[in-house]
Amino acid sequence: MSTRTVEIDAGAGWRTVCGYDELQPGRGVTVLVDGHQVALFRDRAGELYAVGNQDPFSGAHVISRGILGSRAGVPVVASPMYKQAFDLRSGACLDEDGATGAAPAALPVWPVRITEAPAPRPHRITDWRPEDPVFWETTGARTARRNLVHSVLCEHIGFSVWSLWSVLVLFLGPEYGIDPAGKFLLTAVPTLAGSALRLPYTVAVAVLGGRTWTVVSALVLLVPTALTAWVLHPGVSYTTLLAVAAVAGVGGGNFASSMANINSFYPQRLKGRVLGINAGGGNLGVPAVQLLGLAVLATAGAAHPRILPLLYIPLIAAAAVAAYLRMDDLAHVRPAGRPLREVTRNPHTWLVSLLYIGTFGSFIGFGFAFGQVLLVQFPDAFPTPVRAASLTFLGPLLGSLARPVGGWLADRWGGARVTFWAFAAMAAGTLLVLAASQHHSLPLFLTGFVLLFVLSGLGNGSTYKMIPGIFRAEVRRRAAAGTDTRAAEERSHLHASALMGIAGAVGAFGGVIVNVAFRQAFLDSGTGEAAYAAFLALYLLCLAVTWAGYLRPARRTAGV
Repeated sequence: MSTRTVEIDAGAGWRTVCGYDELQPGRGVTVLVDGHQVALFRDRAGELYAVGNQDPFSGAHVISRGILGSRAGVPVVASPMYKQAFDLRSGACLDEDGATGAAPAALPVWPVRITEAPAPRPHRITDWRPEDPVFWETTGARTARRNLVHSVLCEHIGFSVWSLWSVLVLFLGPEYGIDPAGKFLLTAVPTLAGSALRLPYTVAVAVLGGRTWTVVSALVLLVPTALTAWVLHPGVSYTTLLAVAAVAGVGGGNFASSMANINSFYPQRLKGRVLGINAGGGNLGVPAVQLLGLAVLATAGAAHPRILPLLYIPLIAAAAVAAYLRMDDLAHVRPAGRPLREVTRNPHTWLVSLLYIGTFGSFIGFGFAFGQVLLVQFPDAFPTPVRAASLTFLGPLLGSLARPVGGWLADRWGGARVTFWAFAAMAAGTLLVLAASQHHSLPLFLTGFVLLFVLSGLGNGSTYKMIPGIFRAEVRRRAAAGTDTRAAEERSHLHASALMGIAGAVGAFGGVIVNVAFRQAFLDSGTGEAAYAAFLALYLLCLAVTWAGYLRPARRTAGV
């Protein structure tokens, strides 16, 4: 079985523009081919014609809305502006010799052909042009939104599974024989495993397709939830708990594959907001599992931790089925080269990764550790895990909601500028937390930490917006040097997705650093003040790197 597609050669090779059966006989459509607006017509006999869409007499791009007909056996289109007739075969105007300003009274004409192609597999898209305004409005936006919804759902559950142990440690009473340092390690282990998995998860999207890998990676989440529900009971060895906690790291890989997938679906002008929505919706999995854990603690009590992972098993199955039925694979995202290796040679990769340690590393590290920090640093205010759990969700919730706002602000003001001010404010917030710790002020401590969550969420969104902007700037430079624009844009998408995977992995490792810093600080002094001082130094470093790499006049780049 095959399908007929329409291809146009506007000077840079044949480009697929649409399916033949999508064209209505006797009507025209506008398509964008290598930067040219082309009016494409299918007459009632089935013949195709491709001419310029700009009326040479009025300058308006309206030819595709003209009326098809014939004059003395010549196929013509009448302009909807001044009604001149143009020969569809040669582009010549049959009514006048010259246009305004002595411009030629003719339309450019391009070769057009019909090709037979194998029928696409279900849920596999072979023609995807998000930067084409006409394609985006008629087809692309609806398809991209559908994939975004189900990508967010699976990523959201992945984050919940990844951060499961940030809640389960609150259930581990004296009967488990685990001290606070051991609990910090239990939350650090899945963070480390998740950061390591983000690179292969990024590659998997390009190799297998976004839909296929989303389904597979969602079903894999059944392994850590089932294992946790099976082994979690008093008397289990600490080594077993560490191993099972490490398996929960598979939830951290979902973020990288989801971001790489959605990055390919959307045009550049929308990526800051959309990537923020995708990531923010996923990040909401952290407060979601914390709220669910609070509900279990308040109703069933700390003696029944296995209820929490069991609740996620049907949710995982439902999300996987929905992704299988509603998502799509993009055929063109399989890399021709080795984009992951190629971007490691780009200095921007390591600058952005450092910034993402400061933003996402803080968000996920604080999200995993906050409950334990409250229990250890303010034991009198939080005598039971329920009291701590009643507050731990608030910071991750606000930080997750702030991430799309950071992307939106980056679309408006530039990712580097928003990231710079986010780090400046995070440094101020850390000073507030440090002062609160020294003066044993719980209200001030909570205020400072909530600010850090919100600001790290804003920085998450703005930092990720910088990534496609960096490679879009390279497209402009290559186009100015004469490189094929379409090929440069395809490489730009692949490199941006690869950098998202690397930055996501390195940034998630920042969460490990946060938990280890807390563990060591509490072991050494009984407070987290040494850790807070280290976080302050990190934010000041990231502030300086953002300025030096992207904002000082000599390095400033449009769109970054």
